[in-house]
Amino acid sequence: MRSGLEVLFDDVSRLSGLRVGVCCNHTAVDSNLDHLLDRLAAAGIPVRRVFAPEHGLHATAQDMISVAGEDDGPAVVSLYGDTAASLRPDPALLADLDIVLFDIQDIGARYYTYQATLGYLMEVAATTGTRILVLDRPNPIDGVTIEGNLVRGGFESFVSAYPLPVRHGLTMGELALYFRDVLGIAAGVDVVPCEGWDPTQRFDATGLPWVYPSPNMPTLETAVLYPGMCLIEGTNLSEGRGTTRPFHLVGAPWLDAAAFTRLCRQGALDNDLAGVAFRAATFEPRFQKFAGKVCHGVEITVTNADRLESFLLGLVVIEAALRAAPDHFQWRTETYEFVDTPIAIDLLCGSAEARVGLMSKVRPRDLLTGWKGELTAWEEARAGVLLYPRE
Repeated sequence: MRSGLEVLFDDVSRLSGLRVGVCCNHTAVDSNLDHLLDRLAAAGIPVRRVFAPEHGLHATAQDMISVAGEDDGPAVVSLYGDTAASLRPDPALLADLDIVLFDIQDIGARYYTYQATLGYLMEVAATTGTRILVLDRPNPIDGVTIEGNLVRGGFESFVSAYPLPVRHGLTMGELALYFRDVLGIAAGVDVVPCEGWDPTQRFDATGLPWVYPSPNMPTLETAVLYPGMCLIEGTNLSEGRGTTRPFHLVGAPWLDAAAFTRLCRQGALDNDLAGVAFRAATFEPRFQKFAGKVCHGVEITVTNADRLESFLLGLVVIEAALRAAPDHFQWRTETYEFVDTPIAIDLLCGSAEARVGLMSKVRPRDLLTGWKGELTAWEEARAGVLLYPRE
């Protein structure tokens, strides 16, 4: 299989004479791990400007850390500064470009902010007449599984920018077409599709080299857990940032690891959650929540990715924490992705329904059942933008 980057270079002459910009990070590499910017330079295609998403061009910044412009060959413009306005490029920086190549490895979850960056870039490009060419890459956690609910009005943010399910099963190229054809973002968009990708495959079956897409996404297994375990960001539990097992480790200094583990396991049984195992764990984050403090909780291991419903997993773990430590558990209330209200968990979930349901002791599986109708309707709406056949 080949990524859109490699397919583009079958005939890179299409870019000759154009004023070219690039939106990318360190994941924009071919199967030999050569970067898009280097390949363009070798092909004699000058790049006027580079736009970098959250974490920066080289993914050196942690989450929610603003990134200044970088001096790395062509001018590098950060699309993750210290204000919400910085998430969109200044129209003047697109107006002198004919085309922007977009090549960033997504991981298939709505809260992973690279897909919001694509949508925001398209919104601005629609006002300047700049074309967007998406060099597509596989959805690494597969292109067929859909989970969660759609974003409700009033709950939009950088982690819930568009009406998508938490796990959407689309590639970046398909998302661009969805933004244009379904949501009506009137940008000129073309996609260079992957060659030979089977949407039922996860990344490890593609033969492509894995490049960690962000500082806390070290492995494909982490990406498989992320659509559920990112929800821990909306609580006062550590999601394992500052350890070598982010999104696998969950805990806090005030949790009883053994009791919490028992509740996680029981919650999995009660909700028919398969594909993961829980180990009582003790860990010490080196930064972010509880930095330098010993935390007690669980380590989560994927035992069968084909059976795992990752969003359900996140709900089950939060329910276990609510039961294990009702006097200590809290929802995160600090500003989250430039938004003060709604609170973080509601921004991540795209509504208050999950939070209210869990606090009202609604079974996590029943929450998912209540969203089935909207997912069916959404799946029908996305059918026209699919670039790779789904059965």
